[in-house]
Amino acid sequence: MQTVKMYTTAVCPYCIRAKQLLKAKGVEQIEEIRIDSDPQARQHMMEITGRRTVPQIFIGDTHVGGHDDLVALDGRGGLMPLLQQG
Repeated sequence: MQTVKMYTTAVCPYCIRAKQLLKAKGVEQIEEIRIDSDPQARQHMMEITGRRTVPQIFIGDTHVGGHDDLVALDGRGGLMPLLQQG
């Protein structure tokens, strides 16, 4: 299964929902990068995604986007194949 990295904050309901969806799909470990306590991580996230909001989710090297993007990807049947690549 691909590695999953998620840029988050402490109190982000969409981050919690995204983690719940990923865990329901069998993801056991999510690398969380807290941007509320690390300004450099926030800046890096904005540079690599072009976005300011959390969560920002990466599966392997693929930037999925935020919670809504993750749900849409799953709805199209693309989440499991992406998780299982590699």
